[in-house]
Amino acid sequence: MAAGWEGDTDALAQVTDMQWSVRVLDAVTRQELYAVSPDLLLPTASVGKVLLLLTVAAQLESGELTPAMPLLRAPEDAVADSGLWQHLTADELSVHDLATLIGAVSDNYATNVLLRAVGLDAVDRTTDALGLKATRLHDRVRDRRTAQDPPTLSEGTASELADLMVELHHGEAISPAVSERVLGWLAAGADLSMVPEPLHLDPLGHADGDRGVRLWHKTGTDDGTRADVGLLQAGERALAWAVLCRWDPAGPDRRDEALAVMHAIGAALREQLGDALR
Repeated sequence: MAAGWEGDTDALAQVTDMQWSVRVLDAVTRQELYAVSPDLLLPTASVGKVLLLLTVAAQLESGELTPAMPLLRAPEDAVADSGLWQHLTADELSVHDLATLIGAVSDNYATNVLLRAVGLDAVDRTTDALGLKATRLHDRVRDRRTAQDPPTLSEGTASELADLMVELHHGEAISPAVSERVLGWLAAGADLSMVPEPLHLDPLGHADGDRGVRLWHKTGTDDGTRADVGLLQAGERALAWAVLCRWDPAGPDRRDEALAVMHAIGAALREQLGDALR
């Protein structure tokens, strides 16, 4: 473990009855800076949408899709919770706009429409091409899951997801063009409640950089689950992380404890950036 992460070890040690999978990397050198059970497979909620975005980007590059291609939402796509499209009157949006909604606000409606357009089999092929073994998008977003549905939207390990963020940084996630597209969609992510919270960036105005840093990340939220994977760059320094947390969703809400640990990790990231953060 690299210097500067002892506080996170203490924070995790104080949290009981919760599962964690954590990994932090120097995104430039690929050196591991901090890890806790990095190979533990946990639910990742909306983090799995990154695999959909990678599939969409790959199909845009191959010509199977075009950015302006309109997609119509259908009644079976409807789902609540995160997103804006459920509140809008437009029934048709372009592929690029739908991917942007997913990157910015984790839009569930947009996710289901794009997933219907490309197919889960295509996402599986992209996931395999990335060399991911445990990390998977299992299903569309659903308001309720029955015994016939996959038990969770997505799963992953911090080890694989942190590596994926490093590959995006180096332009190695499928191709440089695919990596660039996906990072473009993730740049506007507005949920700064988890790992990036101590950076105090503008949630709605950091896509082109704020306080001297660039942030690309994706969060996942579900009952008993908090997940955040990301990439932070300041000058020539870049850090990648995957922080996954799971507790019993039938028990007390443990989000305060989970977020406290995530904020401790974010504070350590901020310390690593030093004077680069203005």
